[in-house]
Amino acid sequence: MERFVFFGGKGGVGKTTMSSAYGLKCARSGLETLIVSTDPAHSTADVFDQEFDDEPRPVQGIDNLSVMEIDPDEELERHLMETKRAMGDQVSPAMVNEIDRQIEMAHQTPGAYEAALFDRFIDVMRDADPYDRIVFDTSPTGGTLRLLSLPKFLHGWVERLLHKRQQSVKLFERAAIGNQEPRRMMEGDPIIARLQERKEMFEFANETLQEEAAFYLVVNPDQLSIRETRRAIDGLADHGLTVRGLAVNKLTPEPDDDENGRGGRFLRERVATERERLEELHGTFDPPVVAEIETRVREVKGSLLDEVAAELDVAV
Repeated sequence: MERFVFFGGKGGVGKTTMSSAYGLKCARSGLETLIVSTDPAHSTADVFDQEFDDEPRPVQGIDNLSVMEIDPDEELERHLMETKRAMGDQVSPAMVNEIDRQIEMAHQTPGAYEAALFDRFIDVMRDADPYDRIVFDTSPTGGTLRLLSLPKFLHGWVERLLHKRQQSVKLFERAAIGNQEPRRMMEGDPIIARLQERKEMFEFANETLQEEAAFYLVVNPDQLSIRETRRAIDGLADHGLTVRGLAVNKLTPEPDDDENGRGGRFLRERVATERERLEELHGTFDPPVVAEIETRVREVKGSLLDEVAAELDVAV
């Protein structure tokens, strides 16, 4: 199994349950495992009855398992300040206020969370040495697709910026006469250095996602969830990423034969509908179904999380 494992899907389908169960399964197998939540609605604290933050913290009572929760709001603020500092060092004092205004406006646009999370996301993959397996509990599908599309999209964009900057430096050097203008050497240009750093980071991310990552989608047995899952599979494929399997969650338990009241009839009709959805998932989707998890009466934690982990047919 690849070192990095992602669980994605529509909001509310049970991504945290599946990623936590798989992380627990890896830890029980002796793998040093880290669960990373990038979903703004962090629920790992509820699953393990323990508070977490943006640094890995061991889960109490479970060997080999740690959790970290990345806060998008904090990452957005940190990303904003770092970008301001980087740009402030490379422009004239007269331009600083305008640059700051433009950067703040950019950080209010759709996709700003994903861009802010991206650097931390890469840091986690680069600093993976202490762990045998890193499991990502991702944001709802749209945000996840935007996040995972960034390496491929931004790599080409940065390459074009780098080329334009190199050309402008060449023209500046040719135009400089004597000591009337300070000469800018290509090797020492801070903007080129920054763009080169970003280019290498995107190359690392793209290669890691292609070669060292496995993707699973969590789906509920209803048409809305199935349609979004189909779109997610196509979206990931557009970026060269293949979904390894589908974890079907929140299946309705079948009532006993002697349950003939209104509740029993409702459950039988519900089960029949969900079986049709399951047949659709088994028969019309390329990724195999790797789990069929029934709805539990209580929250999935403790021994129930071990039960779900045992039902999850994903290799460790």
